[in-house]
Amino acid sequence: MTVVRICARPLLASMFIAGGADAVRRPERLAPAARPVVDALSDLPGVPNRTVNAVRLNGGVQAASGLMLAAGKLPRLSAAVLACTLLPVTWAGHRFWEAEDEGERAQQRIHFLKNLSMLGGLLMAAADKDGHHLIRR
Repeated sequence: MTVVRICARPLLASMFIAGGADAVRRPERLAPAARPVVDALSDLPGVPNRTVNAVRLNGGVQAASGLMLAAGKLPRLSAAVLACTLLPVTWAGHRFWEAEDEGERAQQRIHFLKNLSMLGGLLMAAADKDGHHLIRR
């Protein structure tokens, strides 16, 4: 494993580990923003009916996948899973187009674009065949 991968994977994973653990511990804080997304996805198999449970599940998946990515365990698979979890989080949490206050709109746009940047990094990590195969270490 190159020095770049040794450093980059934990850096990319850090937000998912911290944010995922926080969502598991305190899902009530995130539930109001998540409710429209959970309601829209509620017919899909595996999506909990209660919003706090969906937030907690997503947070747990993010924390576990983030730890795996940081440790270099199944890095391509864990990056792909994190990319999938980031999409509903971004859609739910950073709806800048709905903000009426200009300052709030600017803040949410920054967070939205930050998440898109993280998504780009995750997609690169998921496609990194030089690091490890998708399923094998």
